[in-house]
Amino acid sequence: MVKEAKKAVLLVNLGTPDSPKRYDVYRYLKQFLLDRRVIDINPVGRNLLVRGIIAPFRSKPTGKLYEELWLPEGSPLKVYGNNLRDGVQAHLGDEYIVELAMRYQNPSIESALEKILAASPKSLTILPLFPQYTSACNGSVYEEVNRILAKKLPIPSVNFINSFHDYDAMIEVFAERARQYDMDSYDHILFSYHGLPQRQMVKTDIGNHCMQSPDCCKTLTLKNQYCYSAQCYDTTRAIVAKLGLTPDQYTICFQSRLGKAPWLQPYTSQVIEELAEKGVKSLLVFCPAFVADCLETTIEVSVEYQEEFEELGGEHVQLVEGLNDHPKWIEAVAELVK
Repeated sequence: MVKEAKKAVLLVNLGTPDSPKRYDVYRYLKQFLLDRRVIDINPVGRNLLVRGIIAPFRSKPTGKLYEELWLPEGSPLKVYGNNLRDGVQAHLGDEYIVELAMRYQNPSIESALEKILAASPKSLTILPLFPQYTSACNGSVYEEVNRILAKKLPIPSVNFINSFHDYDAMIEVFAERARQYDMDSYDHILFSYHGLPQRQMVKTDIGNHCMQSPDCCKTLTLKNQYCYSAQCYDTTRAIVAKLGLTPDQYTICFQSRLGKAPWLQPYTSQVIEELAEKGVKSLLVFCPAFVADCLETTIEVSVEYQEEFEELGGEHVQLVEGLNDHPKWIEAVAELVK
C-alpha cells in the first residue's frame, strides 16, 4: 500500500535583505523594484530608474534604517516568519509540510518549492501573507510560483489563498493587540495601510468601477472585490466592529508614498498634519496591511511619524504591534490553510 502523501503549505512574505549592509540592501532593492508588478512602467524606464537611481542611492540610507530595525536574531520579517512557520507546522502536525519563503531574496520561493516538491506532496497551498489583495504582492507571488512550477513535470494540486482581509480570526488578533492599550486615552486612532499608485488600482479593475465616484472604495461589492482599497476599508470595518469604535474616533489613510504620481488617499502624513492642527496630541496607529512588523511599521510609524507629529505640536504616536508570532495568529494561519 502506498503511504499517504503529505499536504504542503508555502507561506510567503515580501522579503528582506540578508543583512543591513549596503550591498545586501542593494541586491534586495534591485530585485524587488525591478518586478514589473511593483513598478509598472515600461521596462526601459524601470531599469534606468532602479539600476541608475534608486538602488545605488537608496541602499546606504535604507541600510541604516534596517540597522535600527534589526533584531539580534536577524531581520524581524524573517524571525517572525520562521516562528510562524514552526508554529503552524506544530499545529498542523505530521500530515503537513510547512515552508517559509520570501518573494525577494532569501529563502527564495524556488528553494522552498524544491524542498516541498522533493517530498512529493499530494497538494500545495500557497498563502501570501498579505491580507488585502494587490497585484504587486499577491499577484507577484502567484506569477513566481507558476513560473517555477511550469518547469516541473509532476505538479501537485495547487490552491492559492487569494486574500484574507476579512478573516475573523485575524481580525480578533488585531483587536487583541489594541486592547492592551487604554484606547480611550488616545485622541484619535489611525488605520494606516501601505499605499499604492492610483494607476495600479485602475489597472487592476476589470469592471470600469475604480475611481468612478468618491466613495467607490468604501463598500466591498462584486464589482470591486479585487480592489485593494475596498478590502482595506473592509478590514477596518471588521476591526472597528470588534472594538466598538464610532466613526469620529478613527481615520483610514495610506502611507509610504513614493514619487509625484497620485497614490491612494488620504495620505497618512497629511492626516497627521491635519489632526495636529486640530490640537490632537496622541495617536494610536494600526497597520493592518502588515502581518509582521517591518520598516513601514517600526520605523516609518513609530519613528518618522512620531518625529513629524512632535514637530507639528503633537506628543505621542503609538503603534499597535503587528501579528508577528502571536500564538493566536499562528493558530489562525493553521486553521486558514486547513
